Amino acid sequence: MRTPTRRTVLGAALAAAGTGLLTACSSGSMEGMEGMDHGSMNHGASAAPAGYLSPNGPEVAAAEARRNPGPERKVALTATGTTLDLGGRTVRSWAYGDRLPGQEVRATLGDTLAVTLANHLPQSTSLHWHGLALRNDMDGVPGVTQADIRPGASLEYRFALSHPGTYWFHPHSGVQQDRGLYAPLIVEDPKEPLAYDKEWVVVLDDWVDGVDGSTPDAVLAELAQGMGGMDHSGGSGHDMSGMSGMSGHEMPGMPGTSGTGSTPSGAAAPGRMLMGARSPLLGGDAGDVAYPFHLVNGRLATAPETFTAKPGDRIRIRLINAGGDTAYRVALGGHELTVTHTDGFPVEPAATQALLLGMGERYDVLVTAGDGVFPLTALAEGKNATALAVLRTGGGAAPDAAVRPAELDGRLLTAGQLKAAPGVRLPAKAPDRTVRLELTGGMAKADWAFNGRRYDPAQRYPVAAGERVRLEFRNSTTMWHPVHLHGHSFALPGDGPRKDTAIVLPGTTLAVDFDADNPGLWMVHCHNVYHAETGMMTVLGYRA
Repeated sequence: MRTPTRRTVLGAALAAAGTGLLTACSSGSMEGMEGMDHGSMNHGASAAPAGYLSPNGPEVAAAEARRNPGPERKVALTATGTTLDLGGRTVRSWAYGDRLPGQEVRATLGDTLAVTLANHLPQSTSLHWHGLALRNDMDGVPGVTQADIRPGASLEYRFALSHPGTYWFHPHSGVQQDRGLYAPLIVEDPKEPLAYDKEWVVVLDDWVDGVDGSTPDAVLAELAQGMGGMDHSGGSGHDMSGMSGMSGHEMPGMPGTSGTGSTPSGAAAPGRMLMGARSPLLGGDAGDVAYPFHLVNGRLATAPETFTAKPGDRIRIRLINAGGDTAYRVALGGHELTVTHTDGFPVEPAATQALLLGMGERYDVLVTAGDGVFPLTALAEGKNATALAVLRTGGGAAPDAAVRPAELDGRLLTAGQLKAAPGVRLPAKAPDRTVRLELTGGMAKADWAFNGRRYDPAQRYPVAAGERVRLEFRNSTTMWHPVHLHGHSFALPGDGPRKDTAIVLPGTTLAVDFDADNPGLWMVHCHNVYHAETGMMTVLGYRA
């Protein structure tokens, strides 16, 4: 099969992004949003909204050149169907190779990362580099920055690494992220200021794929039917019209998807819709999906990964929540955690016993290892389940799978309590532009959206290069949402930390600021993969 070049793929993407992927926005656009140029709807690439920068235009190339791309770090990935051993339980899923998580990619600040993804899956895929401020045409969003990578094809992603930190990568195609298609990306700082003896990368995940016939596509199809009269929406009243256009990706039941909702023997897979999960930390409703398993580094709590060190070792733990629908409260039994970074950016060091991570969030912590065997426990917040890994520095029995260290119920730290390190704080400045995004919808009709409008890549909220932009997220739903901004980091209020993903609790408003210094078309979305795929996504577009 002919493999398209990057230029061919991107050219096709730019044409596809403005044609008939989804319907044009209706009259009466929301504040700060501009829709399609209705006078050019049927003219191929010209049907894209007029006046916006192209993902592979000269402005994007100039921004990449300013990053001073350095030595090349080449990586080959293959997305493929495989059998995964979760620790005594095997499942069929999709993964990068035969590992869960996929093989960690490690590079150095200033490197040029050159990753070739070969697609051996039965449907199209993509790669999104979560948290990186990279060139727009490498961001990995089909229908916005690239075309789908079709089955049998491959694509090279090539971009300079401009900031050190803890990142990860996953598809931005349907609900593929809720399979085994994810892996850590660590960008090392050649002038690393932290002193530590060992490093432990810890990836948290909720797991459903291949268990009793379940697939994420079948879960999405189940959730998309809604809960009928069980209204979690806060009274949005939106209907399911336009569902066939969700996200411009393949939908359950459409050709190329595998969400049949039945086991190989033909028996119906169990329902996975979750009701009654409650968490005061999350403001009430904790999640939509009843996952059968929760994993640390691809392992069940009954067969946990063991990290070995010596008593007194100083260990840097890089925590990544790669889950689809679950927040995790994390603690290391017998230890205090010192938070040093969140989402790749340093913070003023802060001590805590436990951390709360929404989907897509990352935290780096330092611990000084005690003598013995200690549980690193990730509580699936509000879901009455835990995941486990083990730190071993001496003799003793391994902890029980259900262990719940006292630290989980001790002093808890959230992002709003942190302060950015002085060197990465945004300079004080009034916003030049405010983009207001109301989080709307609910599980009653599965009509998640921003400002009452389902995702349409032709709808753009305009920004201009050089502006200080304020994103104002007002959550009018009765559920929490981890909101994620592509291609930038934003600052939480009051010299708060620099982040790219932040939790917005129900009934609250979160205002975050960022500098518009990376031209292109950039997604903003809820990182609950099922909320995103039923409409809670939109696009920020730099004006030409």
